[in-house]
Amino acid sequence: MTTVYVPRDSSALGLGAERVANAIQLEAARRGAAIKLVRNGSRGLYWLEPMVEVATPGGRVAYGPVQPDDVAGLFDAGFLEGKAHPLWQGATEEIPYLKNQERLTFARVGITDPVSLDEYLAHEGYRGLRNALAMEPAAIVEEVTASGLRGRGGAAFPTGIKWKTVLNTPAGQKYIVCNADEGDSGTFSDRMIMEGDPFVLIEGMTIAGLAVGATQGYIYLRVEYPHAEVALNQAIEAALQAGYLGDDILGSGKRFHLEVRLGAGAYVCGEETALLESLEGKRGMVRFKPPLPAIEGLFGQPTVINNVISLASVPIILDKGGSYYADYGMGRSRGTLPLQLAGNIKRPGLIEKAFGMTLRELLYDYGGGSASGRPIRAVQVGGPLGSYLPESQFDTPLDYEAFSAIWAVLGHGGVVVFDDTVDMAKMARYAMEFCAVESCGKCTPCRIGSTRGMEVIDRIIGDRDRAKNLALLRDLGDTMLAGSLCALGGMTPYPVLSALNHFPEDFGEKNVAQVA
Repeated sequence: MTTVYVPRDSSALGLGAERVANAIQLEAARRGAAIKLVRNGSRGLYWLEPMVEVATPGGRVAYGPVQPDDVAGLFDAGFLEGKAHPLWQGATEEIPYLKNQERLTFARVGITDPVSLDEYLAHEGYRGLRNALAMEPAAIVEEVTASGLRGRGGAAFPTGIKWKTVLNTPAGQKYIVCNADEGDSGTFSDRMIMEGDPFVLIEGMTIAGLAVGATQGYIYLRVEYPHAEVALNQAIEAALQAGYLGDDILGSGKRFHLEVRLGAGAYVCGEETALLESLEGKRGMVRFKPPLPAIEGLFGQPTVINNVISLASVPIILDKGGSYYADYGMGRSRGTLPLQLAGNIKRPGLIEKAFGMTLRELLYDYGGGSASGRPIRAVQVGGPLGSYLPESQFDTPLDYEAFSAIWAVLGHGGVVVFDDTVDMAKMARYAMEFCAVESCGKCTPCRIGSTRGMEVIDRIIGDRDRAKNLALLRDLGDTMLAGSLCALGGMTPYPVLSALNHFPEDFGEKNVAQVA
């Protein structure tokens, strides 16, 4: 019997994977071919989705992008034996886009059936948890600290420090909260993990609970991810039944329970305190800090809040050790980051690499340049609040401090590409409009400033008192940067002012003073 893999990843489904899977089953039945169809996660090569893989004696062979009309021809060509066809991509692991990555967090994504606990265990799953069960909580925290892991959701705060604060704060109840409200434009790594390897997130959260003394966890999942919700709940139930969750984890006497809760689609609920408000059943509005959530978080109790990728990186750290993970990367940016290429790019997808590769390498060696074939003019890194980077900054290493030095953010690793037809003044206006629409309204600089910002940019585009309004836009940016309660208002000036600084001609301005 030949094993055939067709992704259940939602992007692959959107490109026809379900129809392809059905066509393969029907064609195999018609020909009397014995196959086992496995619905795996996506490998992240989205320009090849739906990508079908076949297990052969020499390893898995890939074909893509496959559509239902291609299936009969694939069978005719002998694709069950891995034979040549116009859609043949060769051995999957040898495709350069995949071969040249360092897959630590995404080691199983695309390889296993995501909701099969047996396959997770067969591919080194739950080894980190077993090690953690034999360790003292402080030793677990020390291992995570030694790894150099920082928040992968955007803030890049050292994970070990956050965990240590929760560990050392006495309380009758503590919580682990996973921020799975992945709302940044061009980002999909959280979704890929939750759909393609949900057990790694569950294991990471369970280890976090052991580390700080928390017995309850919540995954705050964006409502737009229905396939992730299904996969997570199936995996949680399987883990519970097998003793990897519950009141007596693997007979250790230690307890941890986990639930999925859906957000209602507010971007601001990606901010940790607004998320907590929403999780408590309130309107998602930003809290004043202090107190920090690590001291007074969910329901007023000490709470670890980490992003999906942060928590999903924990199992390999507890399995192979903090020093193993820290060996990847550069400077203070240790380990790997899943980078997500989107926008006007020839080969969109996910690339997990150790910190240190340049943006130019990512765009051209992996992305293959723009999809339109025109020059890449600007790249926005870090979501809708990230700076627009010109070609002159493409040699910047993908590193938190290197990006900070050029007044940019690496954030969640989302990279959105624009060719030379883009109007950067309109992109700056979009940033202000996005902030106006998504603001929780609690603080004046964000609530009012974003609306005034749209009006000011409209006057600049319309050539009404341009010099006066350009000065006003910069002044408004300073106010939002310094006075906003959270990063939504505080970072909206990043795309606006970077567009103005690097592409002044789009604003009708010739000479511009750079913002430090």
